[in-house]
Amino acid sequence: MPKPLNLPFDPIDRAAETWRAHFGPSAAMAAVTSIMRAHQILLSQLDSLLKPYDLTFARYEGLVLLTFSKTGALPLSKIGERLMVHPTSVTNTVDRLEKSGFVRRLPNPRDGRGVLAEITEAGRDVVRRATHDLMAADFGLTMYAEDELHQMFDQLRTLRVAAGDFAVPSMRQDEEHGGLL
Repeated sequence: MPKPLNLPFDPIDRAAETWRAHFGPSAAMAAVTSIMRAHQILLSQLDSLLKPYDLTFARYEGLVLLTFSKTGALPLSKIGERLMVHPTSVTNTVDRLEKSGFVRRLPNPRDGRGVLAEITEAGRDVVRRATHDLMAADFGLTMYAEDELHQMFDQLRTLRVAAGDFAVPSMRQDEEHGGLL
C-alpha cells in the first residue's frame, strides 16, 4: 500500500485559501483537486491489491467486462466503448492480459478485419480471486458507510451525465440507487 503522507495540514485546503486570496472563489478548484487526489489514492491502493495477480485496475476492469459478457468475448472496439478509453489503451490492456494468459485474441466472425478478446479459464479464475480481495477491502472505501457511497455515486453521476457519458431519456427516480436518472 502507498505510504501515508501524514502532513501537518491539508494541502488542498491550504491551496484553496491561497486561491481565494489571489483569484476569488475556490470551491470548484478545491473539489476538482480533491477528486484528482482521491483518484491517485484509490488507483494506488487498488493496483497494490491487484499486483499479486499480475493485474492493474484497468486490466481488472477489462477482465470483468469480458466476464459479464454473454460469450466471454467482445470486439476490442466494444471494450473501449464500455470502459470509456482510447483504442490504444484497449490494445495495450489486451496485450498485457494476453501475455498473462488471461485472454486470447480471436478473429471476429462478424467483421473480417476485427478482433475479439476472449477471457480464458485462467482469466475467469483470477477475476474471482481478485474480486474477493477488492470486495474485502471495499475497493479502498472502507471509511464510508453504504448510504454515503450511494450519495457519492449520485453526485458523480451528475458530472458524468453533464459530460455526455450516457443518454438520460428522462429525469426519473432511480429506485435502485435512490437518485435521479
